[in-house]
Parts: sequence; C-alpha cells; structure tokens
Amino acid sequence: MTAPMMTGPRTLFVVPTTPDSPATAVALGLVRAFERAGHDVGYVRPVDNPNTPAGSPDPAFRVARVHCGAAIPDPLPARQAEGMIRAGAMAALLDAVVQRVEQARRGHALVVVEGPAPMRGHPLIGDLDRTLGRNLAAEVIPVVPGDRGRVEEVVNAVADAIYRFGGADAPPPAQVIVTPAPGAGRAAALRAALDAASLASPCLVLPSLDEDRNGLPITDTLNGLGLGTGPSIPAEVRARVARHMDHLADLMAPGLVMQNPTVRRTAGLTPPMFRYRMVEAARDADRRIVLPEGEELRTLKAAVLCAEQGIARCVLLGDPATIRANARAAGLTVPDTLEIVDPTAIRARYVAPLVALRKSMTPERAEQALQDTVVLGTMMLAEDDVDGLVSGAVHTTADTVRPALQLIRTAPGASLVSSVFFMLMPDQVLVYGDCAINPDPTAEQLAEIAIQSADSAATFGIEPRVAMISYSTGTSGQGDDVDKVRIATALVRQRRPDLLVDGPLQYDAATVASVARSKAPDSPVAGRATVFVFPDLNTGNCTYKAVQRAAHVVSVGPLLQGLRKPVNDLSRGALVDDIVYTIALTALQAGGPRRAETQDLAATG
Repeated sequence: MTAPMMTGPRTLFVVPTTPDSPATAVALGLVRAFERAGHDVGYVRPVDNPNTPAGSPDPAFRVARVHCGAAIPDPLPARQAEGMIRAGAMAALLDAVVQRVEQARRGHALVVVEGPAPMRGHPLIGDLDRTLGRNLAAEVIPVVPGDRGRVEEVVNAVADAIYRFGGADAPPPAQVIVTPAPGAGRAAALRAALDAASLASPCLVLPSLDEDRNGLPITDTLNGLGLGTGPSIPAEVRARVARHMDHLADLMAPGLVMQNPTVRRTAGLTPPMFRYRMVEAARDADRRIVLPEGEELRTLKAAVLCAEQGIARCVLLGDPATIRANARAAGLTVPDTLEIVDPTAIRARYVAPLVALRKSMTPERAEQALQDTVVLGTMMLAEDDVDGLVSGAVHTTADTVRPALQLIRTAPGASLVSSVFFMLMPDQVLVYGDCAINPDPTAEQLAEIAIQSADSAATFGIEPRVAMISYSTGTSGQGDDVDKVRIATALVRQRRPDLLVDGPLQYDAATVASVARSKAPDSPVAGRATVFVFPDLNTGNCTYKAVQRAAHVVSVGPLLQGLRKPVNDLSRGALVDDIVYTIALTALQAGGPRRAETQDLAATG
C-alpha cells in the first residue's frame, strides 16, 4: 500500500469529550494504522487523566509505552497542571506540554497526542483541551461516545464537539470519531444521521469496540493485559499488545483521517512551540553572547537563567564585585559557566582595532569611547571574541545601534538596518517590521525591509506570507503613501519571486479571511499573512504597541536585521524573560560555524 503524502510534521490531537471516552484506544489505533500505512509515528499523553494515581500510570498508558517504546515522556500529573492554571502560570503549563510533544515528535513525521479526559470535580482540566489543541497547531479529533441516549442526542453531541474545538475563530476538527454501543443497527443509524446532518467535520463511526477474540471492550482489555507494575514486560504480553494494536488499527483504517485530504492544513507556529524551538535551537548553536549591561539586575538574572539552561554562553561586562553583590542581594547563585569580565582589564586590547575601524579615531579618543560598555562589547563582536551582543535594558536604542552601524556595519548586499518584532498572538506568531529603526523609508528601502523581514521569519520557522500594509487595499486608494507601498511590493516580487507578497493591503484584509474574500479575493496573502511590513515607523511602532497592550500579547524584539553580525536592542521596560528570549534569538542569528570560543579576557569567576 502506498503511503499518502505527508507535507511536513503533523500533530493529531485525540480529545475525549466525556470521562469514559475511549481516547487511549482511539489514539493507539491511529498510531498503529499510520504505522501500517508506512509512516513514522510518535505518541504522547502530555497531561495525565485526573483519576490516575500519582506515580502510577494507568495500564492503557503502559500499553502505549510497550508499543511505542520507553522514549514516551511521562505525562504531567493532572493536579500539577491544575495548580499551574490556578496560579496564573498557563504559559508555563503550555511550555511543559509542548516540551513533551516535541520530545515525542523527534524522528517522526507524525505525532498522535492524547488529551486528558474531563472529570467531575476537575473543571480546569475539562477546559484545557481546547487550549492545548490550538497551542499545538494540531488537527483535532474529538472522541464522542455513541451509546448516550437517542441517535439525535449523539448527533447533537458531535455538533457540540465540532463547535467547541472549531467555531468562528479556528478551523473545524479534522475528524470526529464516534464509538457506538455494540450492534450493527446502532452504528448504521448513527452513520445515516451524521451524514444527513451535513456537519463541518467528517465523522467516522466505529463498529463496537469489542475485541472479538474474547468479547471484552477494548478499554477493559487494555486495562487487563497483565502488564504488572515492574519495568519488565513478558514477551507473551508484548505479543498480546501487538494483536490488540492491530485490531484497533483495523477499526480505524477505513476512515483514517490521512485519507481525508480536505482536512489537511498547514501547521502554524504557536507561541509555546516558538519558544521551545527557539530555546532548543539556541542550545544547539552554543553561541557566546556579550551583555554590556552586566551590572543591571534583570540582565544578570537573564544571564543566570541562560547559563543554567544552557541557552547561550553569556559574557557579563561590569565590575565583578558589583555583579556578585547584586547577585547575592537578589538571592542568585552565579553559575561557574557564567563569565564576568571586568571592562578595565580588557579595554586596552581594543584600542588599536577601534582606531583601525574609524578613520578619524585617535588612540586617545578610542580609549574614551571604550569607556562605554556598549562600544566595548561591540568591539568584542567586531573582533570575533563573541558571537552576538544584547543591550538596551538601560541604554537607548540609539546607544545600542549606533556603535553597531559604525563598527559592525551592514551585511553584504544590505543597504540598511531594520527591525522586526515577533508578536506572540494566542495561537500563532506574527512578524511586524519595521517598528524601531527607519522613520520614513523610501519604496526601495521598504522593499528591502520586507525581504529582510521575510528571511527573519523563515529563519525562525515561520512560513513568510508578506503583507505590505497601507490604508488602502489593492487599487482603491491613490496618493504618494499608497503608491510607495505599491512600488515596494512590485520591487519585492521582482527581486524575490520565491516570496508570497501582496500589497497594498489594509490590516483587516491581511488578517481576516472574510474581509480578504471581499477586498482581495485573488490575493495569495490576504487573510493569512504572517509578516506585516508597515509603511513607516510611526505606523509600525504604534501598531505593535497597540496590539501588545490591547490584546495582552507578548512581543519579542526588536530583532535587528541587515547587520554583518547580530546586535539586538531591548526595550528599557524588558522583563527577564524578554531578555532571555532576545539572547536566544541573537544566538540563532549568529548561525553558521561557531566563531567565538571562550577567551582569556581577564574574566573573574
């Protein structure tokens, strides 16, 4: 049998809609059915069911571990998840879930995720599944019992599940799986009623979940396989697990979601996925990042976190005694891997290189300029002693960017430096540019900003669909401002025919599918843009701040584009997490072969 084509990693999220929905049986049946169709499949239950005793995974989960291997991560206990929700730590909970899903995904083209079952007395867990589905960019598969009441009541339950996990602001579920009570007549009646209802999602009505070899329901069979409690699973039990997995696959195969091409959609990149993949990639990059504001407490805390988590090799510039005193006062332990460099011990070595870089510079003026730790850090970057620089918690944008323009200069082929913010919307990450650097770019400059922003999006795993924003869509408006955007769009198409770009587009036409169908029906970008290029700094800066505050959205950046080496600016109101993520972004920007190895820079500690 030829395997259906899979375009990139996929996530299927199997969601129980009632406490006794056989979600584990359905999830394992899907795993085995996809395996038999020739796909590499992972499985994970990121949050355990509320009725699972602490430290004792239920037998059905142990069946999954027998089949899929010990690499399946342990689920997060439901009570711990509930505690995080109550404490307002939903972002941390989502990060923990994504970490488990990404771990299960490694080496697989597809991962089947099993959601926790709603239980009486656990309303927070019952509300969690919809949030998980959206933040995993998953194709959701609700599991609805078909033995509850009349056929019409089951159809209503299916419609409710489709609405709950889809609705006006999300795609409908990829498929709904209905598990009926025993009896061919009941299954046939359900199929006929669901077909007549013309629902937004395809429905698969399973025959009875009875294992015909012993007459026991599959869920009871999974719970009674004799797995025991020890780590060793007898061979005969493994064989029984394999037989039951095959039986489950037989039930799933006729209506396999993979065979419904209409439900396939491009997976987005959600904020938890963005954060996880960014941090993991930064760890792999292992870059050395200088922080000129090393005595500043938020910067110090961020550097400690980066060292503890292996995100980057940070170099703090500042007086070692002051830094250590600040750490003690904040209750921080400075890891041995965190470098603290005294600026007074290294300034002299950068005087001659600075004079060589600046035509009008004298040694005396160079010594004075290097009193500024941002200039000193920039020279460390220019001399390849570090791989990137992050500043701005105390310094202005001009203080951070000016030395970079003078000493690092623009990358080959770049005529300007611009910026983007990564906007962490509820269920996707968007890119806004330029919101920090260029006050009133020309059409030529706007085209270059668009190309730089698209490339930055792609670097960080976001498929670039570029909207050139204006007050007018298409040809409806006239005037110098809209003409500039129109010309810039044409230049982008000419220079980068590989990019999806359109403009001028109004913001609502770029983001809302229904508006796009009315205002720009033939646009390849309208309604689904991921990169937004604003016509000037006034528009870009106001828009990003308005969205950030009104929608309570986290923004990461500004990320500077077009420099020969990575230098990034912080908002002076940056939080510790903002600084950590900016350090990670900077490490990723460094890219390529590792340049800066740990130097003897008169570091202390």
